[in-house]
Amino acid sequence: MAEQYKRGQYNTVAQFIIKSLQSLGGSASREAIKKEIASDNANPFSDEQIYGIVISKNGKPYSPFIYEFNFSIKNLLTCGYIEEYRRKGDIVLTEKGRVSDYSLFPNAEEEEKIRQYWDKKKEERIKRKDDNIINQYEDKNTEDEIENNIIEKDSNNEQWKFELLERIKSFSPAKFESFSRLLFSKMGIKFDPEKGVKMSNDHGIDGYGYFVSDEFKTSIVVVQCKRFTDNSVSEPDIDKFKGVISKHNADYGIFVTTSYFTEPAKKAALQGNNKVTLIDGNKLVELIEKYQLYIQPIQIYELEDYYYEEN
Repeated sequence: MAEQYKRGQYNTVAQFIIKSLQSLGGSASREAIKKEIASDNANPFSDEQIYGIVISKNGKPYSPFIYEFNFSIKNLLTCGYIEEYRRKGDIVLTEKGRVSDYSLFPNAEEEEKIRQYWDKKKEERIKRKDDNIINQYEDKNTEDEIENNIIEKDSNNEQWKFELLERIKSFSPAKFESFSRLLFSKMGIKFDPEKGVKMSNDHGIDGYGYFVSDEFKTSIVVVQCKRFTDNSVSEPDIDKFKGVISKHNADYGIFVTTSYFTEPAKKAALQGNNKVTLIDGNKLVELIEKYQLYIQPIQIYELEDYYYEEN
């Protein structure tokens, strides 16, 4: 069972957001920041905690880390570490953020600014008589309920991704293999109808095909699919797959899973001659979005905070 992220570590998340942005040159997308945090050996979070999904009381999947991440972004903006941003825009460090020691955030003055910010937001929401928020506040009388709704718009941008991954995890193994081959076909791999499909169950692979690069070089590719709900893909899994790559004289392999790869597995994928491209659940969703595979974009408009500011 994957270890889930536990909320209540806002300051720690914020510190690693600053550190990651400093490493990335001061500007990056939210997804790039999360990847940088995940790859930082000094961070206290595992991939499972960062990308893990839980089911809420109302039955919807969500990421506790994403909630904490969005809280931290608001706190960093309030304290002047990042510039004003759009919800889908890059996060950019200010001069203060570029030169500050991330481990010292927040100091006493910044803690007071953060407290005042959230107190003001709660008051504004109550004044606007948002029935949903007021009802939750009166029923449960907890600060978390108010704060959750304040950042709900930011987090909802990710909600469809959580739901998508949960649906894919419910696929049968055969459907997940077929779905993966379809996705990779969209990416340019042409699967062999005999080796790529019919023999997959008996030969340790879930796909065998050919990819022609822009330089017209043809590469043999084999695919391995693991539909895991909790377990991570380990180093022995990668080593075993590398043996299969050699057996089929393939140029490289693609290992796709709905879960995560352990750090030893990531290192093993890059060692030796038989390289393995790793696609975890998070990357899988990114590719589905990029290639529009059975999803439809819907354009909506949201009112930003500007319209709610008092004159």
